[in-house]
Amino acid sequence: MRPHRVAITGIGVISPYGGDARDFFERLLAGESAVRHLRVTQDLPRPLSHPFVGCAGFDPEAALGKPLALMMERFAQLGVAAAFQAWEQAGLPRQATDTEGAEREAWGCIWGTALGGLEAHERGGRDLWIRGRERVSPLSVVQGMNNAVNAHISIQLGLGGVSTSHTAACASSSIAIGEAFRRVRSGEATVMVTGGSDVCQSYSVLRAWDAMRVMAPGDADTAPAACRPFAADRAGLVLGEGGAALVLEAWDHAVARGATIHGEIVGYGTSCDHSHLVRPHRQGQVRALRAALADAGLAPAEIGYVNAHGTATPEGDPVEVAALCEVFGDGAAELPVSATKSMHGHLLGAAGAIEAVRTVLALREQAIPPTAHLAGRIDPACEGVDHVLQGRRQVPLRAALSNSFAFGGSNAVLAFRAPPL
Repeated sequence: MRPHRVAITGIGVISPYGGDARDFFERLLAGESAVRHLRVTQDLPRPLSHPFVGCAGFDPEAALGKPLALMMERFAQLGVAAAFQAWEQAGLPRQATDTEGAEREAWGCIWGTALGGLEAHERGGRDLWIRGRERVSPLSVVQGMNNAVNAHISIQLGLGGVSTSHTAACASSSIAIGEAFRRVRSGEATVMVTGGSDVCQSYSVLRAWDAMRVMAPGDADTAPAACRPFAADRAGLVLGEGGAALVLEAWDHAVARGATIHGEIVGYGTSCDHSHLVRPHRQGQVRALRAALADAGLAPAEIGYVNAHGTATPEGDPVEVAALCEVFGDGAAELPVSATKSMHGHLLGAAGAIEAVRTVLALREQAIPPTAHLAGRIDPACEGVDHVLQGRRQVPLRAALSNSFAFGGSNAVLAFRAPPL
């Protein structure tokens, strides 16, 4: 069977900036940091004090309705709200028409999350061990299960095909998107909802990351510039929360119903470093990059932009640049690269999805967001590519890559094309 082209017909994002996908992209293009200082004094045994990225303006009851919102943990609220945005933008009704009902039986949802409903279980543990309660909420299981987002999306939109979730640290949602892409390309599904969501400010999660000494320090004054990928003075990552979704659709199906096509996903490459749990490996990343290019049928010279994984860790950033230099060779010096975790933070399992969304938007808008806080401070160990220091508009972009390189050595790279003119 001839492979199907895969169109992106819907984009949804719940971001710390509070607006829609276009507002999210414009804020990034302007280099606006959403990092703030999180200080929670009532937590036991010690208060929390970290730079963090939260979605303070997100109202789950307004986005989902109170009955549905109460059934979900926050990571699911963020994910389902993003999926509803993408579905609405795709021009598809929530309730299937009589003629469409049978068709939706083959449509599906593949989601990514690293932490899932961990917060529900942590809350239950506090109730039992600290507050002395004998029972936890009867909703604990359904709120805490990692597949809650895809389950709710499939139920609410009447999707009868595959409904599953992927957990591979911060490559989770890139893998979910890639696997959904393969389903549409093969003809197994005409439409797939995919993306990722995570919530990272639970007490145990922040304490665990802090114990690894990979989190950037900061206070109320310094937090906005705490995450500095590729900078000589980078001091670590900043965690955050959010959700992002894409509707992937067989190209002919999208054209036939008159849908707006925002971009095209054309390739997906994966690999495993098989060397160390937390230390990235150049050759593993090189294999994933080359696999994505080969899957897409693209030459390195055709790539006009790379969304870097760029977490601002001392060890990770130089390895990623070295991998890009190996894959792109002499062209690496002119390859635009940026890491927007400098502004929206590291969303763990949602990182790949929110960065896939902004890579698609970069191609659609012909503009490249910067790595914030980098001008004048590039680490010599991270030189070799064209670091984007300020937002660039009116850039003739035809194809781009989005990288996700996770703990465990799980690597995933997505390849996208710009929408038709």
